[in-house]
Amino acid sequence: MMTTTLPVLSLLETRVLGVLAEKQRTVPDSYPLTLNSLVSGCNQKSSRDPVIEASESEVLVALDSLRGLSLIVETSGGRASRYGHNIERVLHIPTQSTALLAMLMLRGPQTAGELRLNCERLHKFADISSVESFLVELAERAAGGLVVELPRQPGSRENRWMHLLSGAPVIEESVPSRAASATPSGDVTVGEIAALKANVARLEAEVSELRAMMGKLCKELGVSAT
Repeated sequence: MMTTTLPVLSLLETRVLGVLAEKQRTVPDSYPLTLNSLVSGCNQKSSRDPVIEASESEVLVALDSLRGLSLIVETSGGRASRYGHNIERVLHIPTQSTALLAMLMLRGPQTAGELRLNCERLHKFADISSVESFLVELAERAAGGLVVELPRQPGSRENRWMHLLSGAPVIEESVPSRAASATPSGDVTVGEIAALKANVARLEAEVSELRAMMGKLCKELGVSAT
């Protein structure tokens, strides 16, 4: 069982984990999932942000990486292998927290109110305070926070939360000044900067993953990767 801090996961790796956690609750008769079902769940057009187009081979690479971290389990039997998540056992979190993480991995940053609504099929939280309580627990884990509360966006009444499995956003403190007070309201906000930096981190992780795949394919084909 892994007890150390997780490495930064790629967007596809978090999407795979999110799909497995989601489908475990929404389609229990089909869980664990076949590779085909998992790919379909990753590429689903609804309830996904961002929408992606992952190939079967890309999902297999993600599964191999997650297997090395003990975050997924593979079972064989019948005509196809099936895959399930191991989130609660590895991260030592309850099912309520897994539901919240799954929604954040599948739909991106959300407010506590949005999470309560979107988690309805995975776990029914009594109220927003209950959601916030579990989010705070996830943020203040002794083994390392798994979520973070983002700065409030202009015009918003609630702060959004995002998961940290793909790396922590760089949240910069804004220093009040005459120049800052004169800044037009249309300029980029701190929250937007944090989101952009988080996206860059995800893209860098995906590029590394694609390079590894290319190197593996070139080795199998006996050609140079340069």
